Amino acid sequence: MTINGHAIFQSAIVQCLTIFPYQAIVCGLAERRAFAGNMGAIMANWIRCAMRGVVVGSIVCGAMAGGGCRKTQAAAAAKMPPPLVNVAVAVERAAPLYLDEIGKAEATKTVTVMPEVAGLIDGIHFTDGADLKKGQLLFTIDARPFVAVQHQAEAQLQKDQAALANAQQFLKRQQDIYKQGFVAPSDYDTAVANAKAAAAGVEADNAAIEAAKLNVEYCTIKSPIDGRAGMRLVDPGNVVKINETALLVIQAIDPIYADFTINESDLAAVRSHMADHTLEALVRLPTDTDAGRAGSLTFLDNAVQDASGTIRLRATLANADRHFWPGQFVKVRLILQVMKDAVLIPSSAMQLSQQGPYVFVVKADSTAELRQVVLGQEQGSWVVVKSGVHAGEHVITNGQLLVFPGSTVNVVPAAPGAGPATQPAPDSTPTTAPATQTAPDSAPQTAPATQPAPTANAMQMPGAPMHALPYAANNEAALSVSGGLS
Repeated sequence: MTINGHAIFQSAIVQCLTIFPYQAIVCGLAERRAFAGNMGAIMANWIRCAMRGVVVGSIVCGAMAGGGCRKTQAAAAAKMPPPLVNVAVAVERAAPLYLDEIGKAEATKTVTVMPEVAGLIDGIHFTDGADLKKGQLLFTIDARPFVAVQHQAEAQLQKDQAALANAQQFLKRQQDIYKQGFVAPSDYDTAVANAKAAAAGVEADNAAIEAAKLNVEYCTIKSPIDGRAGMRLVDPGNVVKINETALLVIQAIDPIYADFTINESDLAAVRSHMADHTLEALVRLPTDTDAGRAGSLTFLDNAVQDASGTIRLRATLANADRHFWPGQFVKVRLILQVMKDAVLIPSSAMQLSQQGPYVFVVKADSTAELRQVVLGQEQGSWVVVKSGVHAGEHVITNGQLLVFPGSTVNVVPAAPGAGPATQPAPDSTPTTAPATQTAPDSAPQTAPATQPAPTANAMQMPGAPMHALPYAANNEAALSVSGGLS
């Protein structure tokens, strides 16, 4: 029987790296400082250091006969101190189901002020960019021509009123003698018609006076809405035309709209939830750090846009402090519903593998159990877990690198500000497991008082995590991570 010494040596290196990881870690950390970030040199030195510590182990594992190497692994693993980890408690609380979209702030009212009479601008009575009230004076137009027309109409009224009085007096005399038979019917009819015409003339004069007064009033241009003024578009001395020359644009920005679109694939869900209740929208600027300002969904367009496959929606929200400005891009979170009793874990607890996301759950005997999980939506620094973890269970949030399924771990409290393990979920404060844990085959182990809590990068070895390389099946994967051995 021919033994391939080269293959046996490579397999022995992989197996013994598993048995003696700590010497490789210490050497790798020392060389990390020496090489100052040269990862290629660090990787090579890491392998060399591991090989120095496992010469005897490689000879033993080189036989590769029966289960001797596995027994050596088990014995070495039993002697390894449990890795230090931080944990957090999975909490149960209400969590929203939402859609995150990009939108744009729009004014609720936009008015372009135009003159209703032609004339010369002789006064501007506001400051560009000022907050305006409805009825506030903006522009004045030279009113003298229109005042003259008004006076002319009033004079014509007096003339026609005198003519009316004469026509009515003549008609009265004609009525008296018509009854006596001394006036022809045609003459009487003419007198009646003249009196009516004089009365109509008076009515026309009154209308002309009203029109003249209205034109004089139009010479004083006032704000039609409450809003914010833009930049004036004309200066004093310009002659403007009726309903043609734009003078100013005013926009009402309190309340304000947030217009956004959703994919047509989400339309059915939005309509379904709209039928039950008014949907809430949280709107914020890209630079905001809070959850956003609350508003209500007030508009759903009547058609999907052909070019983009999206449909337009609009949320309305208060804007008294002018936090939002028309034309700004905003982030909109449309809350479809609130899920009750959702289970949440810190996002830092989530790990990824070829089989999907998973977490390590610390059981009562201080051993780690790998759980495949189905994740929901993120809730800040936490994430909803649809299945795989139950409320109250402890999940590892820091130090997963040296943890593998079934291994004993030593839970230590997270240092202040060390990471998500110290951040409570909304409406709940996660607790950490006791710092002292009892391993199945050893006495209780307590982390030294002066030993810092592990961080996300603590004791990180080059290459893949140990729990990602099962002992018996990933020799090739381990060699590929370390660059291969020849």
